[in-house]
Amino acid sequence: MAPQRPEDGFVRMPEHEFEAILARAAEVGAKRALADVGLEGDEAALDIRDLRSLVGCIRIVRRTAIQTAVRMITTGVMLALLAGIAIKLKIFGGSP
Repeated sequence: MAPQRPEDGFVRMPEHEFEAILARAAEVGAKRALADVGLEGDEAALDIRDLRSLVGCIRIVRRTAIQTAVRMITTGVMLALLAGIAIKLKIFGGSP
C-alpha cells in the first residue's frame, strides 16, 4: 500500500491539535444552537434556571391533577355504593 499524499485529500496533524479544533467547533456550535433558541448572552443561565423551574412546576401540577382525578373518582364510587346500600336497606322510607 502506497503512503498517503496530501493530494489524496488527507491531512495529518498531531492529536492534541485535532482535539483542540474539535473542542472549539463544539463550543461555537453550542453557542450558535443556544442563540438560535434565544438563550444567548449574560441572561442565558438565568433563563435556563427559569425554564427548569417552570418544567418542575408543570410536573407538580400534572401530578396534583392526577391525584385529584383519582380522589374524585374514588369519592364518586364510594357515594354510589352508599346510595346503593341506602336504597337496598330502604333507609329513606321507601314503600313497605
